[in-house]
Amino acid sequence: MANVTHIAVVPSPGFSHLVPIVEFTKRLVEHHPNFHVTCIVPSLGSPPYSSKVYVKTLPSNMDFIFLPPINKEQLPQGAYPGTLIQLTITFSLPSIHEALKSLSCKSPLTALVVDVFAFQALHFAKEFNALSYVYFPGAAMVLSLFLHMPNLDEQVSGEYKDLTEPIELPGCVPLQGCDLPAPTQNRSSEAYKHFLERAKGMLIADGILINTFLEMESGAIRALEELGNDKIKIYSVGPITLKGPSNEVDDSNECLRWLDNKPPSSVLYVSFGSGGTLSQHQINELALGLELSGQMFLWVLRAPSDSVNAAYLEAANEEDPLQFLPDGFLERTKEQGLVVPSWAPQVQILSHKSVGGFLSHCGWNSILESVQEGVPLITWPLFAEQRMNAVMLTDGLKVALKPKVNEDGIVEKDEIAKVIKCLMKCEEGKGMRKRIRELKDSAVNAYKHGSSIQTLSQLASQWENLDGIFGK
Repeated sequence: MANVTHIAVVPSPGFSHLVPIVEFTKRLVEHHPNFHVTCIVPSLGSPPYSSKVYVKTLPSNMDFIFLPPINKEQLPQGAYPGTLIQLTITFSLPSIHEALKSLSCKSPLTALVVDVFAFQALHFAKEFNALSYVYFPGAAMVLSLFLHMPNLDEQVSGEYKDLTEPIELPGCVPLQGCDLPAPTQNRSSEAYKHFLERAKGMLIADGILINTFLEMESGAIRALEELGNDKIKIYSVGPITLKGPSNEVDDSNECLRWLDNKPPSSVLYVSFGSGGTLSQHQINELALGLELSGQMFLWVLRAPSDSVNAAYLEAANEEDPLQFLPDGFLERTKEQGLVVPSWAPQVQILSHKSVGGFLSHCGWNSILESVQEGVPLITWPLFAEQRMNAVMLTDGLKVALKPKVNEDGIVEKDEIAKVIKCLMKCEEGKGMRKRIRELKDSAVNAYKHGSSIQTLSQLASQWENLDGIFGK
């Protein structure tokens, strides 16, 4: 019987951070069953129900340790979500260390893989004679920004958003300063300080695993590989999303039944991810824009908030979201659209033959899911690195349209209707549909036979060979 190779994984708090890194390790053990993975899970407050249900669906050679939750009252109220995640990890470090110590006594660790927010735990790897890796759940372009951030911080004076010239990262489409991640928009803030700490802290890792694939970001990936050389290895292992039997939804789901009766590629899916929220004013404009477009739509609606990320780490607003729609909207659009409160089975919706477009907040998980199903996008970034992702989709890959925002930060109904019609009906939209379907084919190949599965196999072989080197 082959020796078991044991690795430990530390995700960040929140379901959307747990899934990408766990799906990576799930893929690892499916292809290399002699691996055993222990996931050490920090949480802010009690672990969400979605996380507890999710871990019960995973293979027997994956274990979970839910750490003692961090009390929300210990953290600053109203802080940026990235700051709350970072501080949760910081306060959880003693528990992470204790868990690793207990594991290493039972079975020596070959590698420690941590989410980017858990970079402080990388220091523990050397103590337990293990290699250390960062799992970067975003785009290669965003990773490139992280790795260039220390130099950028020294070279640029003032705020990035005030730069007159674009920022050019090797192998990437040029970026305006205002399109950099939200934490960088105020360099005197705690959020920026933590962002810079993460950028510097990743550099001690032996390798970085990126949830992307070569055909999608070839320029950025090649440039990162050259930047890393012998200092830090770069591994592209994507696209990795929550997709498969464990996530299947009953065909009787209202959304899917509604889609079954619609023509192919006729419906625009509208969703802002697991945490995005719109103001009441913007909800009104979006509703009227959808109506004005005349296009069929499926809209996952959350109750309004003046904070764009109100639902990211907090409990969902229990008010009925439908009550916040304009008067008479549901009646007027009952033949045109379906509005679903709070949640819908996104992967199944995107894979449905009736869906022809996706109005998205541009979270990386959603982008990869859209690429895997060949669905072009309308970009509506809200927070985090979503503006960077939107630039890549529109200016780089050319598989998305970007609506114009007015001087008050609102996308108006006429503009919304215009971009929807363009995506769903115009020649420009047809070209985007063709390009993203070609990208879909590349994603399937990378995942099943090509660059990503080969990279995963190489990484697994390296870890297996270390067992002999370390005498495990």
